[in-house]
Amino acid sequence: MSLLKLFSLKWLLATLLVIAGTLGLIRLGIWQLDRLKERRAFNAQVESARSQPAFDLNQEQPDNLTAMEWRQIQFAGKYDFENQIAIRNQYYNNQYGYHLLTPLLSNGVAVLVDRGWIPADGNSTPKDWRKYDMLGEVIVIGQIRLGLGKPAFGGVADALPADGSQLEVWNNVDVARVASQLSYSVLPVYIQTNPNASNTEPPIPAQPELDLTEGPHFGYAMQWFAFAAILFLGYIFYVRKQEAKIK
Repeated sequence: MSLLKLFSLKWLLATLLVIAGTLGLIRLGIWQLDRLKERRAFNAQVESARSQPAFDLNQEQPDNLTAMEWRQIQFAGKYDFENQIAIRNQYYNNQYGYHLLTPLLSNGVAVLVDRGWIPADGNSTPKDWRKYDMLGEVIVIGQIRLGLGKPAFGGVADALPADGSQLEVWNNVDVARVASQLSYSVLPVYIQTNPNASNTEPPIPAQPELDLTEGPHFGYAMQWFAFAAILFLGYIFYVRKQEAKIK
């Protein structure tokens, strides 16, 4: 059977639909390969950042901090507990609570620090959080993290109060907006403190568990390409069979 038969008046509409479906399946396969590429780039960035030695923010303030996410960092200073905030919807051992985010200052440099998890019970107001104050100078060691205004899917963006008062409990670690309600400038990243197995008293630091594998994207891509081939070649076989019956 000539392939031109597929574009005869009898089969034209079906052929166009099959071609559109085939192209759609191929595009889904390419999309999965693009996601694989992005995941490999993310994994490489994390592994590269974590392989580098921690740097002392008191000695150096790089211009490219936002490109250094996941790298270890150290900073010594004094906490500004009057301006700390809480991030809601945080869990520790399946217990609901918050993460305390507190500005840490030293010699004109300020950075937000995720000090860790506190239980929701008994911690509904900033006054309640003051029982976790750490007086005097502290040394924080953790990872550089970027803020997030709102998750890509779902989630609720934070809006500052219209009356100009400070927002105290947030949905997201939106560094830029948190900084906008402070009277001093803040670095465009925050520090997520390293966990300590011996630390069982709030605030309890935590780091996200990252899956640095390539995931299922390559397998999914091959599936979509296989579906495209089955659809197109199967259609040709079907048309050939139908035309043979007519003859």
